[in-house]
Parts: sequence; structure tokens; C-alpha cells
Amino acid sequence: MFDDLVLSSAHPTHTHKTWTVAASAIVQAVIVGVFILIPLLVTEALPKETVAAWITAPAPPPPPPPPPPKVQVVKQITPPMIQQGKLMAPTVIPKKVNIIKEEQPPPDVAAGVVGGVTGGVPGGSAGGVLGGIIGGTGGGPPPPPPKAPQTLRVGGNVQQANLIHQVMPVYPEIAKTAHIQGTVVLHAIIAKDGTVQELQYISGPPLLMRSAMDAVRQWRYRPTLLNGEPVKVDTTISVVFTLGG
Repeated sequence: MFDDLVLSSAHPTHTHKTWTVAASAIVQAVIVGVFILIPLLVTEALPKETVAAWITAPAPPPPPPPPPPKVQVVKQITPPMIQQGKLMAPTVIPKKVNIIKEEQPPPDVAAGVVGGVTGGVPGGSAGGVLGGIIGGTGGGPPPPPPKAPQTLRVGGNVQQANLIHQVMPVYPEIAKTAHIQGTVVLHAIIAKDGTVQELQYISGPPLLMRSAMDAVRQWRYRPTLLNGEPVKVDTTISVVFTLGG
């Protein structure tokens, strides 16, 4: 008996057969299949939430919101009333018509005296003519005489005749040593009283300029009259320097 139980006995006895192993595997497979198929066939025994989760697919995401509607801007084009210098008739009837009341202009008041013409001058004489044509008997003052110019342009030789006081220039020693001589031309503005008001150098030896200007500033002229009124004189003055003269 012990020899049958111990595998290391000298005379082992083989009790297992191939068919018993196959039969055992088939029985186990049937049992496992029964446990798997029972929940699938009998769905009432399973929780409803689990069955719904298995059968129902997840809901798709919500669609994006629709874009806002486009606002249509309607532009009302009003045709111009005046085209190419001509008044055109309106093509669209306006919704509102405004009534414009024009004020009546005041009545024309005839100027002048009784018996005058239309458009006469206030204070005119009876029987006068429109516009005061030459030959009428207008009693207005005569027009004033034209005003004399403020400055009179006179040549140097002409103005020399009005010279009443002349101071001779001093010959500079440096110019004598250098033997410099010549004519110094100056631009002068003579005042109404005959004095030299402005003096400017135009041309001539530079070494003689200062002596000439100092002497001319002391000159005096007879006042120049124009229409009986004294005026300023714009002229040129020439001062001649000669050695030994």
C-alpha cells in the first residue's frame, strides 16, 4: 500500500490516465464558461447603471455657437440738386417737407428831395441827374489837392546850388604821405530845414571817407519847397580831394 503512495518506491504503480486529465480540463472549462455567460444572458441581475454605461456611448461635445448676424448698413445717397450748373428735379420724394417763409424786404425809400431822380444823393437839389454828371449844379466841396511827396529826389549838381554853408574837409596826413587823392561820393538825405539828416558812403578812397563825412555833416542847405511846402531831399554829394589844392 505504501509503495503505491510513495513515488520513490522501487515498484511504482501508474494510476493516472490521459483521459482523466482531459476530462478534468473539459469540466473546468465548462464551469468557467457558465460563470462568464450567465451575466451576459441574465441582464436583469446586473445594475442598470453598469448596463447603461456598457451600452450607451458618451455624448458628443456641444457644437460651437453660431456667429453673430452681420449688420447691414444701408447708405442713402441723395443726388445733388445742382449738376453741371443746372438745377435738377428731385428723384426721391422726401419724408419731411419744410416750409420756408421768406421775409419781405422793406420798401425802397427814395432819397433826395421832391422832384429828384431815383437813387439820388441825400441833400441833392431838385432836377438833378443820376450819378452827378458834369454840368450839374452840385454844391459839394471841391476835392482836396494832392499831397506832396515826403521825399524829393534831386541830382547832386542841382542841390549844390542850394548849399549855403560849406565846411571844407581836412586832408588826412596818412593820405598825403601815400599821395592818395580822388573823389568821395556820399548818399545824403537832407531834412526839411536844410540839415544833413542821413549820410552813407558810396565810393571813393577809403582813407578819405571819414574826413569827407565829418565835413558834409556840418553843411547846411536852403530848404527845398514843393507846392509851397518844404520837403526832404534825396541826393548825392561828391567831395573832391587833390594834393596841393
